[in-house]
Amino acid sequence: MGALSIRNVRKSYAGHEILKGIDIEIEAGEFLILVGPSGCGKSTLLSMIAGLDTPTSGNILIGDRDVTFAPPKDRDIAMVFQSYALYPSMNVAENIAFGLEMRKVPKAERDEAVARVAKMLQIEHLLKRKPGQLSGGQRQRVAMGRALARNPKLFLFDEPLSNLDAKLRVEMRAEIKLLHQRTRTTTVYVTHDQVEAMTLGDRIAVMKEGVLQQFGTPDDIYTRPATKFVAEFIGSPAMNMLKAHRAPDGSLNANGVALPVTASQASALAGLSSSASVTYGLRPESLSISAIEGAQLVGSVRMLEPTGPETYVFLDTPAGPLVSRVAGPRANLEVGEQVGLRFDAQDTHLFDDATERRLG
Repeated sequence: MGALSIRNVRKSYAGHEILKGIDIEIEAGEFLILVGPSGCGKSTLLSMIAGLDTPTSGNILIGDRDVTFAPPKDRDIAMVFQSYALYPSMNVAENIAFGLEMRKVPKAERDEAVARVAKMLQIEHLLKRKPGQLSGGQRQRVAMGRALARNPKLFLFDEPLSNLDAKLRVEMRAEIKLLHQRTRTTTVYVTHDQVEAMTLGDRIAVMKEGVLQQFGTPDDIYTRPATKFVAEFIGSPAMNMLKAHRAPDGSLNANGVALPVTASQASALAGLSSSASVTYGLRPESLSISAIEGAQLVGSVRMLEPTGPETYVFLDTPAGPLVSRVAGPRANLEVGEQVGLRFDAQDTHLFDDATERRLG
């Protein structure tokens, strides 16, 4: 029995199905990320785990207890919201202790819990301040402190960093990761940010339009995306995608350009009809720039996008537009320059356009 089990959960509103049979199970101490674009159902699922909403069908278990219809107060959970949800009239210490006070925890224990989490989050010097006197990052630490004081079975985070600026998001992301390493409390974290998903999660559930597209480790999700949507959603820059077709001799090409495939991909292609179309995927870091002589493709540099430690090179090729990610702040290239491109078939991904599922 896992720490959290979500079994064939469905949710409908006014005849419209929001969640379409979600199955997820994680073990105690794991950090689960629910990720996907706006409207995919991830926050709806989190609300049902929290007890703020109920499924149309299916079951939710925390530990060995079915909590599908249990009220939030009986689930032993703590939630951190995007909006912080702090009481403006209370100081930091009172905000952290409020949940414990509602549960009639003795004052000595409350004070001990406040001191413990304040030290953990390095906010001891803020305990007498009101929320209005704090920065966004400080308010988010207080919200986390209130959740930590509970010592619950399950932490739930609902896009907690989306109100912060870019630098503070990176800092708080690192703090949340360190916090989980210290406490090892089972955590469910909702985000639309694929960088947060990849850096924080032990396992990731990628969702689209109420359907679980893939559930696995960050490495699984990145290196073996189960669907075309996962391949495009996870990774920055996004995976290169070329529309491809089988030639009469069984080979694969894009706009007449031959594309290398692995043995397993060739076997999968052989099982498709001769008229089937597929999408050929290649991560930008797997596409290297080389001399034109002996290259698999020749491309023209359309745009250069330096990011500091690396440069994104946007290219026009006979097979279609491609992006290469190369090391260094300058790629020693010029817009309009002709370059050779090389890649390994082992680094490519094939997707059936009819099903959008991975082939091979």
